[in-house]
Amino acid sequence: MTPTMQPPVKILAVDDIAANLTALEALLAKPGVEIVQANSGAQALEVLLDHDFALAILDVHMPEMDGFELAELMRGSKRTSHIPILFLTAAGEDSQRAFRGYATGAVDFLFKPIDARVLSAKVDVFVQLAQQKLQLAEQLEAAQQLLKTNEMLMAVLAHDLRTPLSAIIASASFLGRFGGEEKIRPATDRIARSGQRMARMVDQLLHVARLHGGRVELMPQDEDLRAICAAIVDECEASRGQPCMTLDTTGDTRVRVDGGLIAQVLQNLVGNAMQHGDASMPIAVRVDGTARDHVVMSVTNGGVIDAATLPHIFDAFRSGPGRAAPSGNSEGLGLGLYITRELVVLHGGTVEAVSSPERGLTTFTVTLPRECCSAQRAIRA
Repeated sequence: MTPTMQPPVKILAVDDIAANLTALEALLAKPGVEIVQANSGAQALEVLLDHDFALAILDVHMPEMDGFELAELMRGSKRTSHIPILFLTAAGEDSQRAFRGYATGAVDFLFKPIDARVLSAKVDVFVQLAQQKLQLAEQLEAAQQLLKTNEMLMAVLAHDLRTPLSAIIASASFLGRFGGEEKIRPATDRIARSGQRMARMVDQLLHVARLHGGRVELMPQDEDLRAICAAIVDECEASRGQPCMTLDTTGDTRVRVDGGLIAQVLQNLVGNAMQHGDASMPIAVRVDGTARDHVVMSVTNGGVIDAATLPHIFDAFRSGPGRAAPSGNSEGLGLGLYITRELVVLHGGTVEAVSSPERGLTTFTVTLPRECCSAQRAIRA
């Protein structure tokens, strides 16, 4: 990628003596630096309206409006309050004047006659800082544009893939029911499962793009975690075709959360347990609402995650390998747990995984504040 040409770093020089301005121009002008001159405080205020400056070099002794008064006016404006100020004065070192100068926002004082090397070195620091700021701004803009492009790509991908995937799944279902030949059923079932898995992958990629783009917003409402968990448990058991889970709740399970996103959190955790856990052991879903300010939701399954994998279990694109589970199934993109963590953090909660080789169990525990909006305000504060 060809780097873009950065605009010159502008420095404001204010002095009522033209020879001093000419000397500053000769000393400080160089490629990438532009010196903008003003011969009075009033003219400086006009120039400040038209340009963005990395540094202002102000002479203290000027008629009508001295450097201190100009600095105070600059500090009082939102547009110019951030500009560093370097004072030049012909007066001897006076602690009272220096104190007034620093109080108006000066970063330094230089006393005339000015040492050209000292002035040049100090100005170079602010020029470098301004150039770095411009580079960071360009990088931020490029990153934001990349995120928008990525999200748009994922949206197009999801839209374009959903239609043929739906046709594949529907066709497999039709052949399974009306194909008339039992020997083709394994093939149609396999097509249906593969199509559904691909559809989940597309949804996960789209969701990750939205998370990275900051476009997933909470819509909190009063919800009952017990009802959400019961619905997910019933749905997952229906998909498996047999009872394979237990649901246990205690205390007050009412919370104010985004019910759809929390349902996705539980769906991801239960789906992870069904895919990677020991199929011979039931999955235990528990909701503990005995605490006053938070509710704890956990999913426990048979099988163990090894110690090397456990610290990275919520990283994106981590799936399957490293789990000592009988199923040995490692299908998927490894985005489910990553999305789970991001959605829980969005609510101001936490999620952790604990795996016990002694008991042969793995537990994922989600802790949610009862008021997710309050938690978000606390995080921003």
